[in-house]
Amino acid sequence: MCPSRGQTTRIVPLGPWCPEQPPTSRREKGYCGKFAVGTTSVSFNSVCQGTHILFREFSFIQATPHNRASFLRAFWRCFRTVGKNGDLLTMREYHCLLQLLCPDFPLELTQKAARIVLMDDAMDCLMSFSDFLFAFQIQFYYSEFLDSVAAIYQDLLSGKNPNTVIVPTSSSGQHRQRPALGEAGVPEGVEAALFYQCLENLCDRHKYSCPPSALVKEILSSVQRLTFYGFLMALSKHHGINQALGALPDRRDLMQDPAGDEELERLLAQVPGLVPAAAATPEPGCPAPRILPRVGSPWRPLHHPRKVDTESDGSTEETDESET
Repeated sequence: MCPSRGQTTRIVPLGPWCPEQPPTSRREKGYCGKFAVGTTSVSFNSVCQGTHILFREFSFIQATPHNRASFLRAFWRCFRTVGKNGDLLTMREYHCLLQLLCPDFPLELTQKAARIVLMDDAMDCLMSFSDFLFAFQIQFYYSEFLDSVAAIYQDLLSGKNPNTVIVPTSSSGQHRQRPALGEAGVPEGVEAALFYQCLENLCDRHKYSCPPSALVKEILSSVQRLTFYGFLMALSKHHGINQALGALPDRRDLMQDPAGDEELERLLAQVPGLVPAAAATPEPGCPAPRILPRVGSPWRPLHHPRKVDTESDGSTEETDESET
C-alpha cells in the first residue's frame, strides 16, 4: 500500500542479511528471502542437533529441558576421550572442562555433582569420567527438584511433619551443614517409606523436571533407610532414569560414538600432511605410509664452526688460506 501525499515513510533495515534500503528489484527480494530462509534453517538444525547451546551463557543452557539435555550430550561428546584414556580428574579440572563449553558455568553446581561421587571424601579426590558424568547429569538436569528434596530430607531428620508444604530457599539447598553420624545404635539417614511419601507429593506438585515417580519408588522400596547422598548416588546409577532422560547412552556404551568418530576422521582427513590413526600402523604386507620430508628452518645461527675438508685430497689439514 502506497503512502498518501504528505505522509512520510521510515525505512527499517530488514536484518543483517539485507541492505539498508529495502529491495526494489525481484532479484534483491529473492536474495533477502533466500538468505532469511537459509539462516532460519541453520538455526533450526542447530537446535535439533543440540549444538545451539555451545559457548552460550549459563542462563541460556539451563532455560529449558531440551537445552539441558543438549548440554549434557555436548559435554559427553566433546570430552569422552578423557574416559576412553582412563584419566582421573579432580572437581576443579572437570569444572574447567565445563567452562570450555559455558564460560560462566557456576562452580557450585560442579561441587554438588562431585559431592554425589565423593560423598564423605575430600573434594580434591580424583574421579573417573563416567562417575562424574552420570552424577552431573542428575544434578544439572534435576537441579531444582534436588534442592526441594534436600529441604525435605533435612526436615525429616529434624522430626518435622513431612506433610507440610516445603518452599526451598537459597539456604535450603544441598550445602547445608550435613548432620554428624549418630551415636551407637542410632541408624543413619531417614526411613525410605516416609521419604517416598514426601517425594511422591513433591513430584505431583513440582513445576520443574522430576525423575519418574515409579522409578523413584523402585529405588526407595529396595532399602529401609538411606541418606540424602545415597539417594542421589542411586539416581545417578539407575539405568531406567538415564534412559528416561535420554541425553546420555548407557554406561557400557559411554565410550562409543560412531557418528562422532566418523565426523572427527572426516575433519582430520582435511588437514594436509596429517596421517590418520587408522593408517599410522599398516597391516602386514602393506607398504608403509609415505613420510613427508622435513623442511629446514629458514633461520640460521650467526656463527658457524670452521669445517675440515677431508674429501678433496685425503689430507686432514685445514684449507683456510688466512693461516698459510
